[in-house]
Amino acid sequence: MSETTHTHPPRDTQVKVVVPDEHTMVSLLGSGDELLRALERAFDSDIHVRGNEFTISGSPEETAVVVRLVEELIELAKSGTHVTPDTIERMVHMLGSPGAERPAEVLTTNILSNRGKTIRPKTLNQKRYVDTIDRRTVVFGIGPAGTGKTYLAMAKAVKALQDKEINRIILTRPAVEAGERLGFLPGSLYDKIDPYLRPLYDALHDMLDPDSIPKLMAAGTIEVAPLAYMRGRTLNDSFIILDEAQNTSPEQMKMFLTRLGFGSKIVVTGDVTQVDLPGGQTSGLRTIENILSDIDDIAFCRLSSDDVVRHKLVGKIVDAYGRYDAAQDASRGERRGPGGGRSRGGSERRGPADAPTEPETGRTGPEEQAD
Repeated sequence: MSETTHTHPPRDTQVKVVVPDEHTMVSLLGSGDELLRALERAFDSDIHVRGNEFTISGSPEETAVVVRLVEELIELAKSGTHVTPDTIERMVHMLGSPGAERPAEVLTTNILSNRGKTIRPKTLNQKRYVDTIDRRTVVFGIGPAGTGKTYLAMAKAVKALQDKEINRIILTRPAVEAGERLGFLPGSLYDKIDPYLRPLYDALHDMLDPDSIPKLMAAGTIEVAPLAYMRGRTLNDSFIILDEAQNTSPEQMKMFLTRLGFGSKIVVTGDVTQVDLPGGQTSGLRTIENILSDIDDIAFCRLSSDDVVRHKLVGKIVDAYGRYDAAQDASRGERRGPGGGRSRGGSERRGPADAPTEPETGRTGPEEQAD
């Protein structure tokens, strides 16, 4: 007689977490219990609240994660940190990422405070990015729009100025749409370059008293200028940020990096998926890691769609474009056939769309904070 063996699923674990006081409990649940709903959406476990007690029932592995998340939320509530459903999503992602950083530690790291607003990293990679800026002299922040790479660098620059670690801040971007031939644009020199530099001014207004900015600029303590204006200078005791670096040529990148003087720090930010250089020119940001990767005191930090802190759709858009670009690259490779030659039925002539592109070094996919 045959014997049937029944396999039983592992039994659920039930764990209780007691919140120390009623005020903290209200902060944990959110307006209309929106934070509790976000917790329930993030996990398969059953999460019930009664009084000041959470009861979590589910698999042992997931229950442990939920308990840890609730404990991290309690720490945030005690510190007065504002928590939203998006915050919970980011915390879930942090708990699933390798590394010893606690979500509460990441989300309570204050970079800069101004007029009641505190600028903090909002993801694990953002925290690692700002920590790297502290440790290294030259840092490259590479990632898609909305990941805070320029905004956080500017906050670190303003903080360094306030702490008298540097004497001035220099913010620069390539005026690529005009080919840096600004004489062809109407208006004064200020009118010509202002549209390219406006995002940097906007970020400054978030971080400083607006009345103080013209005085600091008049004194040369803060300088906002096109990249072409950096040529021939040596920048000492400065915090220098190059934004939109994907729109620099390799020659411009070399020119900029060699402006570094004593007591200065450089942060270069850009998105290698959004190169606007005319005529298929090579981006200096795409080639730079191959050149500088072995030099001490230079670091490359990558942010991805997981670090986007704008509307959640922005991260999904970034991922969708990444998948589309990968499919297009694969399709072009199939049309060329083995060895890059003509495939059956194809034409030997290759148009611009099929031209080989510069490899995107270190690309891993894929700001409220600006770029």
